[in-house]
Amino acid sequence: MKFSKFVANIWHRGSKLALALLSAVTLSACNPAVLQGTATEVPQVVQGIISDPKTFNAILSQESPNVFGYTYEGLVRQNPITAKIKPSLAESWKFSEDNLRIVFTLREGLKWSNGEPLTADDVVFTYNDLIFNKEIPTNVRDSFRIGDSGKFPNVRKLDKRRIEFTLPEPFAPFLANTSVAIMPAHALRESVEKRDAEGKPVFISKWGVDTPPDEIIVNGRYKLESYSTSERVKFRRNPYYWEEDEQGNQLPYIDSVVWAILKNQDTSLLRFRSGDLDSLGVSPEYFSLLKREEKRANFRIYNGGPDYGTSFISFNLNKGSRNGKPLVPPEKSRWFNTL
Repeated sequence: MKFSKFVANIWHRGSKLALALLSAVTLSACNPAVLQGTATEVPQVVQGIISDPKTFNAILSQESPNVFGYTYEGLVRQNPITAKIKPSLAESWKFSEDNLRIVFTLREGLKWSNGEPLTADDVVFTYNDLIFNKEIPTNVRDSFRIGDSGKFPNVRKLDKRRIEFTLPEPFAPFLANTSVAIMPAHALRESVEKRDAEGKPVFISKWGVDTPPDEIIVNGRYKLESYSTSERVKFRRNPYYWEEDEQGNQLPYIDSVVWAILKNQDTSLLRFRSGDLDSLGVSPEYFSLLKREEKRANFRIYNGGPDYGTSFISFNLNKGSRNGKPLVPPEKSRWFNTL
Protein backbone atom coordinates (compact mmCIF):
# COMPACT_ATOMS: atom_id res chain seq x y z
CA MET A 1 0.00 0.00 0.00
CA LYS A 2 1.42 3.37 -0.98
CA PHE A 3 0.39 5.15 2.21
CA SER A 4 1.65 8.63 1.32
CA LYS A 5 -0.11 8.63 -2.02
CA PHE A 6 -3.20 6.96 -0.54
CA VAL A 7 -3.56 9.64 2.12
CA ALA A 8 -2.85 12.46 -0.30
CA ASN A 9 -5.54 11.29 -2.64
CA ILE A 10 -8.25 10.72 -0.06
CA TRP A 11 -7.60 13.35 2.61
CA HIS A 12 -6.01 16.13 0.53
CA ARG A 13 -8.19 18.76 2.26
CA GLY A 14 -6.66 18.16 5.72
CA SER A 15 -6.86 16.05 8.86
CA LYS A 16 -7.30 16.21 12.62
CA LEU A 17 -4.65 15.61 15.29
CA ALA A 18 -3.79 12.29 13.68
CA LEU A 19 -5.24 9.87 11.19
CA ALA A 20 -5.47 6.16 11.91
CA LEU A 21 -5.43 4.23 8.68
CA LEU A 22 -5.89 0.48 8.36
CA SER A 23 -3.01 -1.13 6.51
CA ALA A 24 -3.33 -3.21 3.38
CA VAL A 25 -2.95 -6.41 5.39
CA THR A 26 -5.95 -5.60 7.54
CA LEU A 27 -7.96 -4.54 4.50
CA SER A 28 -7.02 -7.71 2.68
CA ALA A 29 -8.14 -9.80 5.63
CA CYS A 30 -11.58 -8.22 5.36
CA ASN A 31 -12.00 -9.07 1.68
CA PRO A 32 -9.10 -11.17 0.35
CA ALA A 33 -10.73 -11.77 -3.01
CA VAL A 34 -10.64 -8.09 -3.90
CA LEU A 35 -8.06 -6.27 -1.80
CA GLN A 36 -4.55 -7.32 -2.66
CA GLY A 37 -2.49 -4.61 -1.01
CA THR A 38 -1.85 -1.95 -3.67
CA ALA A 39 -3.59 1.40 -3.82
CA THR A 40 -4.74 0.89 -7.41
CA GLU A 41 -6.58 -2.31 -6.45
CA VAL A 42 -8.52 -1.06 -3.43
CA PRO A 43 -12.08 -0.51 -4.72
CA GLN A 44 -13.62 1.17 -1.68
CA VAL A 45 -12.74 2.98 1.53
CA VAL A 46 -15.19 3.23 4.44
CA GLN A 47 -15.03 6.15 6.88
CA GLY A 48 -17.29 7.27 9.71
CA ILE A 49 -19.00 10.62 10.28
CA ILE A 50 -21.07 11.73 13.27
CA SER A 51 -23.95 13.53 11.55
CA ASP A 52 -25.89 13.60 8.30
CA PRO A 53 -24.98 16.18 5.65
CA LYS A 54 -27.19 19.27 5.77
CA THR A 55 -26.91 20.25 2.10
CA PHE A 56 -25.29 19.20 -1.16
CA ASN A 57 -24.96 22.84 -2.23
CA ALA A 58 -21.38 23.95 -1.55
CA ILE A 59 -22.19 27.67 -1.55
CA LEU A 60 -24.86 27.26 1.14
CA SER A 61 -22.84 24.96 3.39
CA GLN A 62 -22.41 26.05 7.01
CA GLU A 63 -21.33 22.82 8.66
CA SER A 64 -18.22 20.71 8.99
CA PRO A 65 -17.50 18.02 8.10
CA ASN A 66 -19.23 18.22 4.74
CA VAL A 67 -19.06 16.39 1.42
CA PHE A 68 -17.45 19.18 -0.56
CA GLY A 69 -13.82 18.25 0.02
CA TYR A 70 -14.57 15.22 -2.14
CA THR A 71 -16.90 16.75 -4.70
CA TYR A 72 -15.59 20.24 -5.49
CA GLU A 73 -12.37 22.12 -6.10
CA GLY A 74 -11.50 25.78 -6.47
CA LEU A 75 -8.90 27.62 -8.49
CA VAL A 76 -6.23 26.63 -5.96
CA ARG A 77 -5.89 24.22 -3.05
CA GLN A 78 -3.73 24.10 0.06
CA ASN A 79 -1.33 21.35 1.00
CA PRO A 80 -2.64 20.15 4.40
CA ILE A 81 0.86 19.42 5.71
CA THR A 82 2.95 22.33 4.38
CA ALA A 83 0.09 24.87 3.99
CA LYS A 84 1.55 25.84 0.61
CA ILE A 85 -0.86 26.97 -2.11
CA LYS A 86 -0.98 24.60 -5.08
CA PRO A 87 -2.68 24.79 -8.48
CA SER A 88 -6.04 23.07 -8.74
CA LEU A 89 -8.55 23.98 -11.46
CA ALA A 90 -6.20 26.84 -12.33
CA GLU A 91 -2.87 25.62 -13.68
CA SER A 92 -1.22 28.99 -13.01
CA TRP A 93 -1.75 32.57 -11.85
CA LYS A 94 0.12 35.83 -12.25
CA PHE A 95 0.12 38.92 -10.03
CA SER A 96 0.70 42.42 -11.35
CA GLU A 97 3.62 44.37 -9.88
CA ASP A 98 1.30 46.34 -7.58
CA ASN A 99 -0.49 43.12 -6.44
CA LEU A 100 -3.86 44.53 -7.45
CA ARG A 101 -4.47 42.40 -10.54
CA ILE A 102 -4.35 38.60 -10.63
CA VAL A 103 -4.96 36.56 -13.76
CA PHE A 104 -5.74 32.85 -13.37
CA THR A 105 -5.39 30.41 -16.26
CA LEU A 106 -7.56 27.30 -16.11
CA ARG A 107 -6.28 23.89 -17.09
CA GLU A 108 -7.08 22.92 -20.63
CA GLY A 109 -9.93 20.46 -21.15
CA LEU A 110 -11.57 20.72 -17.72
CA LYS A 111 -14.99 19.07 -17.50
CA TRP A 112 -17.87 18.78 -15.07
CA SER A 113 -19.00 15.37 -13.87
CA ASN A 114 -21.68 15.33 -16.60
CA GLY A 115 -19.08 15.88 -19.33
CA GLU A 116 -19.86 19.55 -19.94
CA PRO A 117 -16.85 21.90 -20.31
CA LEU A 118 -15.70 23.84 -17.24
CA THR A 119 -14.65 27.32 -18.39
CA ALA A 120 -14.03 30.86 -17.22
CA ASP A 121 -17.80 31.43 -17.40
CA ASP A 122 -18.23 29.09 -14.43
CA VAL A 123 -15.63 30.98 -12.38
CA VAL A 124 -17.19 34.38 -13.09
CA PHE A 125 -20.65 32.97 -12.32
CA THR A 126 -19.47 31.50 -9.01
CA TYR A 127 -18.03 34.78 -7.79
CA ASN A 128 -20.31 37.44 -9.29
CA ASP A 129 -23.66 35.61 -9.23
CA LEU A 130 -23.25 33.49 -6.10
CA ILE A 131 -20.53 34.57 -3.66
CA PHE A 132 -20.93 38.34 -4.14
CA ASN A 133 -24.72 38.14 -4.46
CA LYS A 134 -26.25 39.57 -1.27
CA GLU A 135 -29.42 37.54 -1.85
CA ILE A 136 -27.48 34.29 -1.48
CA PRO A 137 -26.70 33.33 2.15
CA THR A 138 -23.13 32.05 2.15
CA ASN A 139 -20.35 31.92 4.71
CA VAL A 140 -17.79 32.44 1.96
CA ARG A 141 -18.70 36.04 1.11
CA ASP A 142 -16.95 37.84 3.96
CA SER A 143 -13.64 36.19 3.07
CA PHE A 144 -13.54 38.42 -0.01
CA ARG A 145 -14.35 41.76 1.64
CA ILE A 146 -11.19 43.81 1.31
CA GLY A 147 -10.02 46.76 3.40
CA ASP A 148 -12.03 49.11 5.59
CA SER A 149 -14.53 49.63 2.78
CA GLY A 150 -15.30 45.91 2.55
CA LYS A 151 -15.24 46.02 -1.25
CA PHE A 152 -15.23 42.85 -3.31
CA PRO A 153 -12.74 42.15 -6.11
CA ASN A 154 -13.87 42.85 -9.64
CA VAL A 155 -14.03 39.56 -11.55
CA ARG A 156 -14.16 39.33 -15.33
CA LYS A 157 -13.55 36.81 -18.08
CA LEU A 158 -10.61 37.47 -20.40
CA ASP A 159 -11.15 34.40 -22.57
CA LYS A 160 -12.35 30.80 -22.22
CA ARG A 161 -9.53 29.87 -19.84
CA ARG A 162 -8.42 33.14 -18.23
CA ILE A 163 -10.08 35.12 -15.44
CA GLU A 164 -8.96 38.47 -14.08
CA PHE A 165 -9.46 39.56 -10.46
CA THR A 166 -8.88 43.24 -9.68
CA LEU A 167 -8.52 44.15 -5.99
CA PRO A 168 -9.19 47.57 -4.40
CA GLU A 169 -5.94 47.17 -2.43
CA PRO A 170 -3.36 44.42 -1.81
CA PHE A 171 -4.89 41.59 0.20
CA ALA A 172 -2.58 38.86 1.52
CA PRO A 173 -5.23 36.10 2.08
CA PHE A 174 -6.69 36.49 -1.41
CA LEU A 175 -4.88 33.65 -3.16
CA ALA A 176 -5.68 31.11 -0.42
CA ASN A 177 -9.32 32.24 -0.44
CA THR A 178 -9.71 31.28 -4.10
CA SER A 179 -9.82 27.64 -3.00
CA VAL A 180 -13.61 28.04 -2.70
CA ALA A 181 -15.67 25.63 -4.80
CA ILE A 182 -16.36 26.59 -8.40
CA MET A 183 -19.98 25.89 -9.32
CA PRO A 184 -21.55 24.95 -12.70
CA ALA A 185 -23.19 27.92 -14.41
CA HIS A 186 -25.04 25.73 -16.92
CA ALA A 187 -26.79 23.85 -14.10
CA LEU A 188 -27.44 26.69 -11.63
CA ARG A 189 -27.77 30.04 -13.43
CA GLU A 190 -31.51 29.66 -13.98
CA SER A 191 -32.08 28.97 -10.26
CA VAL A 192 -30.35 32.25 -9.37
CA GLU A 193 -32.49 34.26 -11.78
CA LYS A 194 -35.79 32.51 -10.95
CA ARG A 195 -37.76 33.53 -7.81
CA ASP A 196 -39.78 31.47 -5.37
CA ALA A 197 -43.13 32.46 -3.83
CA GLU A 198 -41.35 34.72 -1.32
CA GLY A 199 -39.38 36.51 -4.02
CA LYS A 200 -36.09 34.85 -3.12
CA PRO A 201 -33.75 33.12 -5.59
CA VAL A 202 -34.71 29.47 -6.13
CA PHE A 203 -31.00 28.73 -5.72
CA ILE A 204 -31.43 28.97 -1.94
CA SER A 205 -33.36 25.68 -1.97
CA LYS A 206 -31.35 24.10 -4.79
CA TRP A 207 -29.48 20.84 -4.25
CA GLY A 208 -30.73 19.95 -0.79
CA VAL A 209 -30.10 16.50 0.64
CA ASP A 210 -33.32 15.24 -0.99
CA THR A 211 -31.92 15.92 -4.47
CA PRO A 212 -31.25 12.80 -6.58
CA PRO A 213 -27.44 12.43 -6.59
CA ASP A 214 -27.20 12.19 -10.38
CA GLU A 215 -28.62 15.74 -10.64
CA ILE A 216 -25.73 17.23 -8.65
CA ILE A 217 -22.93 18.35 -10.98
CA VAL A 218 -19.43 18.47 -9.49
CA ASN A 219 -15.80 19.02 -10.51
CA GLY A 220 -13.95 17.18 -7.72
CA ARG A 221 -12.41 13.74 -7.43
CA TYR A 222 -15.69 12.13 -6.48
CA LYS A 223 -19.36 12.58 -7.28
CA LEU A 224 -22.31 11.58 -5.13
CA GLU A 225 -23.64 8.12 -5.86
CA SER A 226 -26.21 7.65 -3.09
CA TYR A 227 -27.38 8.97 0.27
CA SER A 228 -29.41 7.08 2.87
CA THR A 229 -30.49 9.26 5.79
CA SER A 230 -28.77 8.33 9.07
CA GLU A 231 -27.05 5.40 7.33
CA ARG A 232 -24.48 6.31 4.70
CA VAL A 233 -23.22 8.62 1.97
CA LYS A 234 -21.51 6.96 -0.98
CA PHE A 235 -19.17 8.68 -3.41
CA ARG A 236 -18.12 7.33 -6.81
CA ARG A 237 -14.98 8.34 -8.68
CA ASN A 238 -15.58 11.22 -11.11
CA PRO A 239 -14.66 9.90 -14.59
CA TYR A 240 -13.98 13.45 -15.83
CA TYR A 241 -11.64 14.51 -13.03
CA TRP A 242 -8.57 16.29 -14.40
CA GLU A 243 -5.68 14.98 -12.28
CA GLU A 244 -3.31 12.16 -13.23
CA ASP A 245 -0.29 10.63 -11.52
CA GLU A 246 3.24 10.64 -12.92
CA GLN A 247 2.51 7.53 -15.00
CA GLY A 248 -0.59 9.06 -16.56
CA ASN A 249 -3.11 7.11 -14.47
CA GLN A 250 -6.24 9.07 -13.64
CA LEU A 251 -6.72 9.95 -10.00
CA PRO A 252 -8.10 9.09 -7.54
CA TYR A 253 -7.03 5.45 -7.29
CA ILE A 254 -9.94 4.48 -5.05
CA ASP A 255 -13.17 3.77 -6.95
CA SER A 256 -15.56 4.71 -4.16
CA VAL A 257 -15.69 6.15 -0.66
CA VAL A 258 -18.44 5.38 1.85
CA TRP A 259 -19.28 7.57 4.82
CA ALA A 260 -20.98 5.50 7.51
CA ILE A 261 -23.17 7.84 9.59
CA LEU A 262 -22.60 6.94 13.25
CA LYS A 263 -24.04 8.11 16.56
CA ASN A 264 -20.87 9.43 18.19
CA GLN A 265 -17.07 9.21 18.34
CA ASP A 266 -17.20 6.22 20.67
CA THR A 267 -19.13 4.28 18.05
CA SER A 268 -16.61 5.34 15.41
CA LEU A 269 -13.76 4.02 17.55
CA LEU A 270 -15.50 0.68 18.09
CA ARG A 271 -16.25 0.33 14.38
CA PHE A 272 -12.64 1.12 13.51
CA ARG A 273 -11.19 -1.34 16.00
CA SER A 274 -13.51 -4.06 14.69
CA GLY A 275 -12.35 -3.43 11.13
CA ASP A 276 -15.60 -1.91 9.84
CA LEU A 277 -13.95 1.47 9.17
CA ASP A 278 -10.78 1.94 7.14
CA SER A 279 -9.79 5.24 8.74
CA LEU A 280 -10.47 7.31 11.82
CA GLY A 281 -9.85 10.92 12.81
CA VAL A 282 -8.11 10.47 16.14
CA SER A 283 -9.22 12.69 19.02
CA PRO A 284 -6.71 13.30 21.86
CA GLU A 285 -8.52 11.03 24.34
CA TYR A 286 -8.16 8.04 21.98
CA PHE A 287 -4.57 8.64 20.91
CA SER A 288 -2.81 6.74 23.72
CA LEU A 289 -5.11 3.73 23.35
CA LEU A 290 -4.64 3.49 19.60
CA LYS A 291 -0.90 4.12 19.82
CA ARG A 292 -0.55 1.10 22.10
CA GLU A 293 -2.54 -1.04 19.65
CA GLU A 294 -0.91 0.29 16.50
CA LYS A 295 1.64 -2.45 15.89
CA ARG A 296 -0.41 -5.39 17.13
CA ALA A 297 -3.63 -4.40 15.37
CA ASN A 298 -1.86 -3.68 12.08
CA PHE A 299 -2.85 -0.06 11.46
CA ARG A 300 -0.75 3.06 11.31
CA ILE A 301 -1.24 6.50 12.88
CA TYR A 302 -0.31 9.57 10.85
CA ASN A 303 0.32 12.96 12.44
CA GLY A 304 -1.43 15.53 10.29
CA GLY A 305 0.16 18.45 12.13
CA PRO A 306 -1.67 21.45 13.57
CA ASP A 307 -5.03 22.47 12.18
CA TYR A 308 -6.92 25.73 12.44
CA GLY A 309 -10.55 26.58 13.00
CA THR A 310 -12.94 29.20 14.29
CA SER A 311 -14.65 29.50 17.67
CA PHE A 312 -17.60 31.82 18.16
CA ILE A 313 -20.50 32.65 20.46
CA SER A 314 -24.04 33.07 19.12
CA PHE A 315 -26.75 35.09 20.86
CA ASN A 316 -30.45 34.30 20.53
CA LEU A 317 -32.11 37.39 19.00
CA ASN A 318 -35.51 35.77 18.49
CA LYS A 319 -38.31 38.22 19.37
CA GLY A 320 -41.01 35.56 19.21
CA SER A 321 -42.91 33.91 22.04
CA ARG A 322 -44.14 30.47 23.04
CA ASN A 323 -47.11 29.72 25.33
CA GLY A 324 -47.50 33.44 25.96
CA LYS A 325 -43.91 33.88 27.14
CA PRO A 326 -41.07 35.50 25.18
CA LEU A 327 -38.39 33.10 23.96
CA VAL A 328 -35.78 35.61 25.13
CA PRO A 329 -36.43 37.85 28.18
CA PRO A 330 -37.07 41.41 26.91
CA GLU A 331 -34.34 42.91 29.07
CA LYS A 332 -31.80 40.60 27.42
CA SER A 333 -33.24 41.02 23.95
CA ARG A 334 -32.79 44.80 24.25
CA TRP A 335 -29.05 44.34 24.72
CA PHE A 336 -28.76 43.54 21.02
CA ASN A 337 -31.97 44.52 19.25
CA THR A 338 -31.58 48.21 20.11
CA LEU A 339 -28.03 48.54 18.77
